[in-house]
Amino acid sequence: MATLTALAACKKPDAPPAPAASTPAPAQAASAPAPHAFSPKIEAGDFGELVKTLSSDAFEGRGPGTPGEDKTVAYITEQMQRIGLKPGNGDSWTQDVPMVETTADPSTTLTITEADGSTQTLAFGEQMVIGTRTGKPEIDVKDSELVFVGYGVDAPERKWNDYAGTKSWKGKTVVMFVNDPGFHTHDESLFDGKRMTYYGRWTYKFEEAARKGADAAIIIHDSEGASYGWDVVKNSWAGKQYDLPAADDPSPRIPAQGWITGEVARMLFAKAGLDLDQAYKDASKPGFKPVPLKAKLSFDLKSTIGQAKSRNVIGVLPGGKRPDEAVLYMAHWDHLGKHDNEDGDNIYNGAVDNATGVAGILEIADAFAHQEPKPERSVVFLAVTLEESGLLGSKYYVAHPTFPLNKIAGVINIDAMSVAGKARDVTVTGMGASQLEDVLKPLAAAQGRTLHAEASPQNGSYFRSDHFNFAKAGVPALYVDGGEDLIEGGEAAGKAAAKEYGEQRYHSPADEYDPDTWKLDGTMQDLELVYGVGRELAGGDQWPNWYDGNPFKAARDAMMKAPAKR
Repeated sequence: MATLTALAACKKPDAPPAPAASTPAPAQAASAPAPHAFSPKIEAGDFGELVKTLSSDAFEGRGPGTPGEDKTVAYITEQMQRIGLKPGNGDSWTQDVPMVETTADPSTTLTITEADGSTQTLAFGEQMVIGTRTGKPEIDVKDSELVFVGYGVDAPERKWNDYAGTKSWKGKTVVMFVNDPGFHTHDESLFDGKRMTYYGRWTYKFEEAARKGADAAIIIHDSEGASYGWDVVKNSWAGKQYDLPAADDPSPRIPAQGWITGEVARMLFAKAGLDLDQAYKDASKPGFKPVPLKAKLSFDLKSTIGQAKSRNVIGVLPGGKRPDEAVLYMAHWDHLGKHDNEDGDNIYNGAVDNATGVAGILEIADAFAHQEPKPERSVVFLAVTLEESGLLGSKYYVAHPTFPLNKIAGVINIDAMSVAGKARDVTVTGMGASQLEDVLKPLAAAQGRTLHAEASPQNGSYFRSDHFNFAKAGVPALYVDGGEDLIEGGEAAGKAAAKEYGEQRYHSPADEYDPDTWKLDGTMQDLELVYGVGRELAGGDQWPNWYDGNPFKAARDAMMKAPAKR
């Protein structure tokens, strides 16, 4: 396989001018820069080299199904070979993930007809986004009744149903808020208060609308509830959208789904004689019932449909004593690719998200490969695709695992590492979930650090990264991040760094490798920590479980009683 190590690690210098006739030519041409010499230790220089390469413009934003994917898969495979791992899918380094490519026509508009016959037309990208996961090249909706369904939640165990009182949703388009009931009113008595449940995720809302049989589903964007601005929505829904084929994805799919801006929603509600601010309050009260918006929606969504595949990359370090048991490290390699229809910098490099994660599992793999004693259990290093498209690569792996799920002692996910420096604490996303935290806690204490839950549980981060697919299947999974109480600057500095990244870099071309501002001492400390968790699991015979009361514990208990199945 052709080496890609130096592809973006260094820029080829400009050729020197030809020597004058009177100037003797140099006896020997200047040698090319030496390739990076990797250390077996977890080391900032190695980590930076990996991130720099993976997030370089040469990789074109690591879009699935693009030349950037080919370069990314080749580079990760090359690094796994260098480290001394073995192919993790039989004799192959990769696992094919079938996907459906859907590209919505960006000239698509939504037409809203009010009760008085007046119309307004919404433009793709600026006022709304719309798409389909059906695989159909055209979705034609005419005069679909717009109905506000609060937060779009049907949760019998919580005695909550935003769809109550309507027998059929055929011929209707549902409009709903993002996040959970009670979020915007900060009512801790509703759902889990500020902590987002799965009912708050936009993926759930579209699935529920599909179960109800609606024509389409529209989410009203607000930055606080979504935890990101409109540009993130616009950028994420532009260009090719990827899905697993329906046969590999049991989740229900609605004919069309999308978002509208808060400004559009406010105008829509006002024309229906409703106040959007009051609607937030009303939707947060038990007993909410659907509200007709006295308007109809029409659109003709044309999409280009293609069949393709992407690849998970899998390397394994076989265990010395119990190779049939495994600890699994995971990071997603994909990002948003290159947007050819945009001016200026149109490469979404994804340095933090998630070149850092891929670099992290490679650094940990190197440490495992050179540690003594060798791990007793196998250690799997899984770089998954299509995370940005809805955690699809990890969903496919869970459906087609290379190790039986009941032989995986635990999963450790690395997604968007902190580069803000050392911290006094460690963030555990979804803290209070599994006994993996019992392994983590003393290791963090040895670093002088304490554990705490994410600062913004309302963002639903627990449901937005690849570990969630393993969790739903029952496998204990740990997702940790850097701390928020920084050694230099305390909590104020931590919050400022998180805010700057979220507002200026996340899912934008500005997420680039920046050796001048990144503080990798904290990143190395975080890697040593999660390496330690895996080292303990791989070197012993622990079988961590979910804590009592966790909704995933039943699945784990059931699988551990059953014979192992691949």
